[in-house]
Amino acid sequence: MDTGVFSQSRAAIKERTLRTDRWWLQPAITFGVLFSFVIYATFRAFENKYYFVEPLISPFYSPCLSNSCIEGTSLLGQPFNNKYFGIGISPSLFILIFPLGFRMTCYYYRKSYYRAFWMSPPACAVAEPHSKYTGETRAPLILQNGHRWFFYAGLVFNVLLTYDAFLAFKNVEGEWGHMSVGTLVLLNNAILLWLYSLSCHTCRHTLGGRLRHFSKHPVRYKLWSWVSVLNHKHPTFAWISLFGVAFADIYIRAVASGAWTNFYFF
Repeated sequence: MDTGVFSQSRAAIKERTLRTDRWWLQPAITFGVLFSFVIYATFRAFENKYYFVEPLISPFYSPCLSNSCIEGTSLLGQPFNNKYFGIGISPSLFILIFPLGFRMTCYYYRKSYYRAFWMSPPACAVAEPHSKYTGETRAPLILQNGHRWFFYAGLVFNVLLTYDAFLAFKNVEGEWGHMSVGTLVLLNNAILLWLYSLSCHTCRHTLGGRLRHFSKHPVRYKLWSWVSVLNHKHPTFAWISLFGVAFADIYIRAVASGAWTNFYFF
């Protein structure tokens, strides 16, 4: 017997929905933006060049852990040897699984791409095309339950990208006390990623979840209160941080390829 929106209890109407507004516009825009980002990120992951120009490194390639990395990009060493993983494999493929996993399992992004890609459902009061709903109880969507662990890994990457922004206060000769457009780009990217992570529902639950008496945990309660304020803006931070990391990579690629000049303020 059909279930969900196709059950016998649903109103017997031929139309998919009685909505007369352009309900499809929002999921269509979401699909276009996310799909464009996926295409660009995939291209950059396999391009394997134009990701470093002293002292700037692309967030798609940081930290660079392969022995094929450009000199000066390996803050944590080079534990991966390309001869064991295939000739010419891009260093970004060793690390992108973690930030990508964090975003793909994010509660807000789930809502966005469920509607835009899987139409489950495409919009409020619009029937989805699936005959059965299993939610996140079966493969592959059961992997969404790993969001907490991707969140912890994402915090580590935030620290590393913040350090990259700190290193960007050097000039091409390695002298400290300089600021360029690239410095601001990496600094902006780090700030946006911290706002995205700290506004995360998992962060809020980690700080204040499972507490029966807030009065007995004043520090955690205070942190929970601050994060709760950010949590209201989580969808906004999710989008602007996505554009921020993309622009950071685009800027560094342009500078590394010689298309743009990284101008210094001092």
